[in-house]
Amino acid sequence: MDSLSTLFGDISSVIWGPFVLIPLLLGTGLYLTIRLGLIQLFKLGPALRLGLIKRKDADSEGDVSQFQALTTALAATVGTGNIVGVATAIGIGGPGALFWMWVTGIFGMASKYTEAYLGVRFRGTDAAGEKSGGPQYYLERGIKGPFGKLLALFFAIAAAIASFGIGNMTQANAISANLENSFHVPLWLTGVILTVLSLSVLVGGIKSIGRVTAGFVPVMIIFYVGAALYILMANVGQIPAAFATIFTDAFTGTSAVGGFAGSAIIIAVQFGVARGIFSNESGMGSAAIAAAAAQTTHPVRQGLVSMTQTFIDTIIVVTCTGLVIITTGTWNLIDERSGEQVSAALMTGQAFTHGLPGEWGHWIVTLGLVMFAFSTILGWCYYGERNIERLFGRKLVMPFRVVFSLVVFVGATTELEAVWNFSDMMNGLMALPNLIGLLILSGMVARETRWYLKNDPKLEANKVQIENFMKDRPGWAEWKAGDVVGSAHRRRE
Repeated sequence: MDSLSTLFGDISSVIWGPFVLIPLLLGTGLYLTIRLGLIQLFKLGPALRLGLIKRKDADSEGDVSQFQALTTALAATVGTGNIVGVATAIGIGGPGALFWMWVTGIFGMASKYTEAYLGVRFRGTDAAGEKSGGPQYYLERGIKGPFGKLLALFFAIAAAIASFGIGNMTQANAISANLENSFHVPLWLTGVILTVLSLSVLVGGIKSIGRVTAGFVPVMIIFYVGAALYILMANVGQIPAAFATIFTDAFTGTSAVGGFAGSAIIIAVQFGVARGIFSNESGMGSAAIAAAAAQTTHPVRQGLVSMTQTFIDTIIVVTCTGLVIITTGTWNLIDERSGEQVSAALMTGQAFTHGLPGEWGHWIVTLGLVMFAFSTILGWCYYGERNIERLFGRKLVMPFRVVFSLVVFVGATTELEAVWNFSDMMNGLMALPNLIGLLILSGMVARETRWYLKNDPKLEANKVQIENFMKDRPGWAEWKAGDVVGSAHRRRE
């Protein structure tokens, strides 16, 4: 097992290294930002209003509201990466890693918009009458020929496998380990409870997941961010120095301090980008799967709503965690017993404990991690099942939900170093075909986006108005028809 873990770790280091995904992720995000005319800056306000206040398009097709699609995607992304991932990035890469997480988030908003647009644009209807879309479909439908089919198949396989790692066992393990450490809850008991809760929600599919996440996700984010803001207000005098350190270290690296190993700029960049994408998943294509289920009158509208997911995840939640760690000085705190830097697993808890009265800080981080990780399990089950449906047809969707729920118990009760390394590797393998597809299809997305926003700049047009100014555009009739997906699988069934 140790050799397997080492192998996965070595492969992951190459994929997430300075010559593969880091330049591809940042380059794709920058390229799409330019092609889309800084859409993440100029349309953030209307997008937040549409997703958080209006919440749905009247008389539109889809399985869940735009708000529920957004919270499902948030459920899958706001997880351990927002707590442990941020601490890992800062602990190894120094405070400057937070800057590169911001960069990944800002450019990632353009990537998230593009993949969500494509998820809706090329979605179809499966054998059960549910909307199905994502890279496993738009890579094949948008890029004609064998190359598009190869990219789509590669993504579907990687995503289906990855769902058991990033979205299941690692999350369940984080929950059980923290509950045992904080409240002495046995691992097996946590595993049983998580399995039952997961199964009770997941068997209902996207509509059940959407209802749960729409009520659960906003509460958990407000709960965690509220505690972080209290700490930041109590340490308001440290915030200017924290920002100065972040921006300085982003371009100079951090010198060795006590038990801190020190890091050059490339380490800050590498861990900032890697943990940033682990947190917000921009460019991975996963959120496009949730976006495809949304009730929306046009792909641009859902693309903009989905774009706000990265803003909420990285610019708000990740920033709160990072600033709490830095302003409280926990990022370079030395463990008195070992004489080394406090581990990333404990760093955020130590920061909140230091910033809040009594033991509240540690408990809040534990409860926050439990809520974040459980919501990630729900969101990633949907991602996995949509790719199983793409590969094998609708008949295996329900068995997948049951197996996925049972694997939660395995994750909660097993040591998972190899699984963590495997998850990083599969994340990268998911992102590669999707990023290639985003670059190839960027011209079509940019043209359609400019046309739509020219006619509806404030995102206030109703269904009839949209149909009037879109009726002569190429591809509009095809999208409205919502042609069926998975017909070959249904014939076999």
